[in-house]
Amino acid sequence: MKDKVILTDCDGVLFDWEYAFGQWMKRHGYRLQDANAYNVADRYDLGMHDKQRLVRMFNESAAIRKIPPLRDAIKYVRKLHQEHGFVFHAITSLSNDQYAQHLRTKNLIETFGPTVFEKYVYLDTGADKDEALAAYEGTECWWVEDKMENADVGARLGLNSLLVAHPHNASYTGEATRVQSWREIYSLVSH
Repeated sequence: MKDKVILTDCDGVLFDWEYAFGQWMKRHGYRLQDANAYNVADRYDLGMHDKQRLVRMFNESAAIRKIPPLRDAIKYVRKLHQEHGFVFHAITSLSNDQYAQHLRTKNLIETFGPTVFEKYVYLDTGADKDEALAAYEGTECWWVEDKMENADVGARLGLNSLLVAHPHNASYTGEATRVQSWREIYSLVSH
């Protein structure tokens, strides 16, 4: 399995969730307070309850269907699939809502193509990925993530863990390899 399966998070890895969420918040009258903060509560000066409620509302809204791709994801995900035969398993903490999951699946298919993704694992909003990744323990599959804790979980489970670079993970010192782009991922995976 490890030779042709790439496990990947979606938001902050395949899709520019931060941009789409920012646009959605602006349309709903919220003002950005700290553009450099990773935590949504800090970015918009919200309490934790409001943060969780708004992230869940966004993740379960129609906006989830049209989140734009992150950086160079389209080109290199497609190249890995079409030129090297890789298939992808999405593991995303989106929502338990079946309609939100359907919209995410539609966005993945429309953005990357109908045959790129072989499996979709949907977890509740903000859920840890430990259990979902445990199913791949010891396989040495590639695991692409932007959250430091989830990248570390993958590394501990014997996955080839890659951390997509963002300002919020610039201080990372764990076992995953921090990468700047899908071009860099392509270079690591295809050779």
